[in-house]
Amino acid sequence: MELSIVISLFNEVESLPELVAWIGRALEGKVSSYEIIMVDDGSTDGSWDKIVELSASCPQIRGIRFRRNYGKSAALYEGFAAAQGDIVVTMDADLQDDPEEIPEMMRMIREDGYDLVSGWKRKRYDDVLTKNIPSKIYNATARKVTGIKLHDMNCGLKAYRNEVVKNIEVYGDMHRFIPYLAKQAGFGKIGEKEVHHQARKYGKSKFGLERFIHGFLDLMTIWFLQKFGKKPMHFFGAMGTGTFLVGFVITLWIIIEKLIRQGAGRPFRAVTDQPLFYLALLAIILGTMLFLTGFIAELISRSNQDRNRYNIRERLR
Repeated sequence: MELSIVISLFNEVESLPELVAWIGRALEGKVSSYEIIMVDDGSTDGSWDKIVELSASCPQIRGIRFRRNYGKSAALYEGFAAAQGDIVVTMDADLQDDPEEIPEMMRMIREDGYDLVSGWKRKRYDDVLTKNIPSKIYNATARKVTGIKLHDMNCGLKAYRNEVVKNIEVYGDMHRFIPYLAKQAGFGKIGEKEVHHQARKYGKSKFGLERFIHGFLDLMTIWFLQKFGKKPMHFFGAMGTGTFLVGFVITLWIIIEKLIRQGAGRPFRAVTDQPLFYLALLAIILGTMLFLTGFIAELISRSNQDRNRYNIRERLR
């Protein structure tokens, strides 16, 4: 199989016939064999019935149906698991992604050696205040944190080598950070292609402003897990030790100063009368708790069955 197209959809019944026809025209004579995997993420508008109907006349269509809405990451996870093509392309079902871009993205993977090619919607036909401006801020933050220089980290139109999607785990809302997941899995050659963006023709967007707040929190989560997921003591232990030492040194200094003043017959304040003592005591307690948190997290990490799971590129003999 040369190509797998994974499409996550939720209540997109009106756009599906046009999308399938558009994909067929875009790939005709350019791809020898392909499959379209449509993952129905708990639609309630008859989308699944339309997928069944379309599959009768288009044998390339395969379908996966969830019992309820689980989210885009879950849909992509199942689609990736089912994909058989050497190259896997993801796109949305709302007709805003252009299938005409697929052949060139495939060429970039085959000939230019990219592991992943992400689309860049330079000109967007979305609301400026609710999508365009927040998207620019979000992508600037993502570039800074991940070190991946993509203009549009969350573009739905992406192309991957098959081995990439088989070696990453997309969960929660981590579909926004697939390039970062790929990079952490060892697939570092990530490219970008400017793609055409279309205005939504049917229905309305399923995402609101809250996705940018959630996206930032997810970005912090994935950064922390990738950096300290297998060595949590390096984070909590270092913070705990530092905080404990600061509190201990301050407490020791307060006590020594009091004893020196008392021995010299000079005026002094009782240790318990000084607010700084209680702040130092708080630092000692927090430091101890952070250290113990790291210790417990390390025990949990050591019992994880995937603690020694690594992506091996090749073996000799």
